[in-house]
Parts: sequence; structure tokens; C-alpha cells
Amino acid sequence: MKHLMILLFAVVTVAIGCKQHKKGADNNNENEQSTEVAVTPRNTSITTGNAYNDLFLDTIAVEKFITQQKLNDTIANRLRSFYNARNFEFAWFDTNGLNEQAYGFRSLYDYSVDTSESNKSLEYRLNAFMTGDIDSSISAKDFNIIKTELQLTQRFIAYFKDAHKDSDTWVADMEQFVPSQKQEVLKLADAVLSGKNKEHKSTRGIYGPLLTQLKTYTDFAKKGGWDSIPIEKKKYKTGDNSPVIAAVKRRLQITGELAGKDTTGVFTDTLVEALKTFEATHGHTPRGVLNDSLLREMNVPAIRLVQTLLINMERMRWMPAEPEGRLIMVNIPEFMLHVYNGNKKEFDMAVVVGKEGKSTTMFSGNLNQVVFSPYWNLPNSIVKEEVLKSMSRNKNYLAQKHMEITGQRNGLPVIRQLPGKDNPLGRVKFLFPNSFNIYFHDTNQKDLFNRDQRAYSHGCIRISDPVKMADYVLSDNARWTPEKIDSAMNSGKEKYVRVKEPVPVLIMYYTAFIDEGGHLHFLHDIYDHDITMAPKMFSDPK
Repeated sequence: MKHLMILLFAVVTVAIGCKQHKKGADNNNENEQSTEVAVTPRNTSITTGNAYNDLFLDTIAVEKFITQQKLNDTIANRLRSFYNARNFEFAWFDTNGLNEQAYGFRSLYDYSVDTSESNKSLEYRLNAFMTGDIDSSISAKDFNIIKTELQLTQRFIAYFKDAHKDSDTWVADMEQFVPSQKQEVLKLADAVLSGKNKEHKSTRGIYGPLLTQLKTYTDFAKKGGWDSIPIEKKKYKTGDNSPVIAAVKRRLQITGELAGKDTTGVFTDTLVEALKTFEATHGHTPRGVLNDSLLREMNVPAIRLVQTLLINMERMRWMPAEPEGRLIMVNIPEFMLHVYNGNKKEFDMAVVVGKEGKSTTMFSGNLNQVVFSPYWNLPNSIVKEEVLKSMSRNKNYLAQKHMEITGQRNGLPVIRQLPGKDNPLGRVKFLFPNSFNIYFHDTNQKDLFNRDQRAYSHGCIRISDPVKMADYVLSDNARWTPEKIDSAMNSGKEKYVRVKEPVPVLIMYYTAFIDEGGHLHFLHDIYDHDITMAPKMFSDPK
């Protein structure tokens, strides 16, 4: 993950400038002198058929917003120019709600430094959209949608200008930074590789190893990729002889897992090692097992892998700048947590993430509190769908489950589970405040960490070694010795401890990345984010 971390932050360092926006800068214009800004001509080549998003603004709505917000000519023209460049296609919404770029920009922008009422109102609406508190039906004519879209763009303009204050081309770069139009997969790959694709121009040359892999897989795709391997039985073992095994060897020789020119049908020990490499590259524990599921992964076309690389390279452009000092990173599809101190990796840790339908969200935050022996406050959905039914059947249900009612809310009892061995949060949780109420916590289901695919939680992130995490987070507080941490974790009494120096946390969703050994990894798209992105980015999604 070291190469991933370096790549991830280098991309944003150049593209965004590694600077946080100053207080009040996205809100009006009182302190900014009005100057002449060239307005980009309207790009009518973008249509409903080839646009990245499927919503378009009415030009009248943009002009109305400019008037109502009393924007000066400079900001007004930047706003007009931004939407002219995308033929008034929405930048931050599609018919499913806020898009990935909106989530990415939310992580980039330090909204806490702006205390204006306009900013607070925008944050309230963003939270509501992201947590589902606003009706999910999205219309280009909805006042709240239009206002949120345009305020986000106003914020983005101010942010980008501040980050590129020394650039003469920042306006054009900003207008091209947010995707606006589908492209053919291989044409987009060629544009990225040649540096001619303006959308990626500012990040040219710092994708490093990932660019190299994009070139390799683009060449594979242009040459026709590889033949599909027939799936004739569930599993093959050492010593088996089959045309399928010969086809597997040819496939692994193309992508480099198997060296040499052996194309016989014999399942050899050398093939076992090649299979282990392929398994490790595709998110499996390396066992050297050839089964039907692994064959299906080998049959994924080369052009689809090119597509995956491009989707993840787009994703990387929106991650926050690298902080100095300590950092905790979680890559959701990898089911792993990585801890760094500057360029030095401290340790890795297996995690369990949200299951499908309760997806752990991409965002950044600061871990600022440790809670020992925590209560578990049951979500309303669990109280309504599970607990009330159990209570009606068994009057002692709450006592038996070590739960108690602490109040009423919206006609439902507020229920919490006491600290102890039955508590699903385990003995400790780690808070990094966010809109989604997601945090790290211990678990009483340790067996889940033995599985390759670890998406089982309700959205929070279970960690495999909470003792190590507590020692790490509180290492700058001499009062919290390992003995005291152990005592607090097993006391049965909830205790909050503030972290002296909050630790930045980055939650990522990368299905393709380079590890510190320089190896490329393709991972399962567990939340179907890639599947959602493909028809937006590509005119010929595979």
C-alpha cells in the first residue's frame, strides 16, 4: 500500500495543490474585487446521449442563482463559464443523487473553517442527501437540487482558485477537472497515456506504476486480450492433465504470473506458484487452488481491466492531501487498514466493512476519541424490525440480552446494550466524527477475519486487533499504559478518552492499486461502484 499512498496523494498534490480553502472564500465576494474573466463558449457537443451525468440545468436557473446570491461579475462569469464548458450538465448530481465527484470534493474541502450561514445550510443539505434523509428522487427542476449543485460549484471555483493561485490556466483546468463526457475505453486510455486528455492533464506523470500498468493492459486489449478458458469442472489439482490447464498456463504467461513457455496440460508445482500470485493479485488468500471461480476471474477481458484502471485513476484524483505525521487508511475492497507515520508504515490490520446495501462510505475524518467498554445504541431500524418483535414474544428479552430502554423517540423506545462480551462493538470503539455515524470498533465475531471477503457489518468498520489500535492512538499519552488500556477495555464501564493529537483517517474505495512491492492488484467491486461508474465514463462500457 505504500506505493498506493504515495500515488494517491501525489495525484491530489499536483491536481489540487494540497491547500485547504480559507474561511468564507466560497461565500461571497465581498472581499474579492470584480475583474474581467473570459467566458468559455458553450460546448454543444455534450448531449444527453454522451454526457457523464444525466441531468442538465436550465440556463435561467443559473442566472437566477447569480442574481439571488448577488455574485460579482468575476464569480458570476466563472460560474457561467464552468457550465458552458459542460453544456449546463450537472457536475455533482445525477438521477441517483450525489455522484462520486461530490463525495470526493466533500473530503477535499475543509468546510469546518467556514462558519457562514450559507456554508452551514449547504452542509446540512449535503448531509441529508448523503444519509438518505432527503427523498432520493432527483429532478433537475427541484429547487433544493439546483441550489445545492450551484453552491457546490461556487465552492469548487473558490477552492480551485486558491489551490492554483500561481497558475495562468486554472480556470480551464478547473472546468475540465470534473468529468463531463463519455469516451471510448481505449481512446480514453490513449489520451491518459499520451497526456492529451485535458481531464487528466494536471496529473500527468505522477500516476507512476499505475500508468505503466495501464499501458500494459491497453496493449493487451489492442492485441485482442486472451482467449476465454472453458469451465468444465469445479476444481483441478496437482497432477491433473487437461486442455483447460494448458489454456490456464497460456493465460498466466500473457500477464506474467507464469514464467517460461510450458503449455502442456499437466498441473505442475510451478503452476501452483503462478496461481498463488494470481490469487494474491485478485484479493484471495494465496493457496494455489484452480477452481471455477478463479477461472472466471481469468476470463475477465483485458479491456475490462483497462476500464477498471481508468475508473480508479479518476477516483484517486479526489482524495485529500497527505497529512504530515500519523495516518490511518482503509481500502474498502481490500478489507485492510494501513497505518503510516510519514512515509513509514507502522502496521497493517484486517477489517470487516459494511455489507452490500449498508455500504461503508468514502470519506475522510480525524480520529479524536477512544471509547472503552462502549454501550451499543441500537439503530431504530433494528429496534423496529427485530427487537420489538422479540420483546412481544419474550418479556425478559431485554434483560437476557443485557439491554435497557433509556427513552422514547418518534414512537419507538431508545434501546442500548450494556458493555460486555455480548456487545457487538466489543471492548472498544474509535470515533472520527462524520455524517454517516461510521467508526472503528472491536467485535465479538472474530471468525469473520479468517474470510477473504469481509463485508458483513452495518456500515461501521470492525478491526481485528483493537488492542494494537488503542496502544497506537494513545501512544502520545503517557497516562495510558498498556495495562491501563487493558483494564479499561475489560472494566464493563463506558469511558471516553480524548486523543491528544487526532489522527487523520482516509476511507477509500480502490478496486485497482499498486502495493509497496510494485505489484498490481485487482479487487472485487463489492458495492458495484465500478459498475455504476462505467456507463458514465465510457461510451462502450464492457
